[in-house]
Amino acid sequence: MKYIVLAKYEGGEGCNVPMTEWPPEDITAHIEYQMRTANELAQRGELVDAQGLAGPETAIIVTSDGTGAPVITDGPFAESKEFLAGWRIVDVESLERAIEIAAEISAAPGVGGVPIQQPIEVRPVMDAPSSEM
Repeated sequence: MKYIVLAKYEGGEGCNVPMTEWPPEDITAHIEYQMRTANELAQRGELVDAQGLAGPETAIIVTSDGTGAPVITDGPFAESKEFLAGWRIVDVESLERAIEIAAEISAAPGVGGVPIQQPIEVRPVMDAPSSEM
């Protein structure tokens, strides 16, 4: 079964400093951990795809009624401390395995090597409905 594993940045315990303010060696350790985890998942045949996302300051919101030009606005409100940092799609045998993967991601090192303990959302990826009647 496929699951999307969403890494969110919320600040707070374990990661109360944005990565842009981390010492360079801590950024390197964090990225190496993420890459090592992705490589291990790929070797096990569980990784479908994984991507980190640029910061929310680069986001735009697009709204359309389907008839006129779309309305384009800035991304998430500045006062929001939560944003989607990245995602993985995994194809695993069980929800329990998806939870194990989420726990590994949540334990990634942050400042001083302390686990970031960020919330990781796990959701099943829906299959497309059949077009056959």
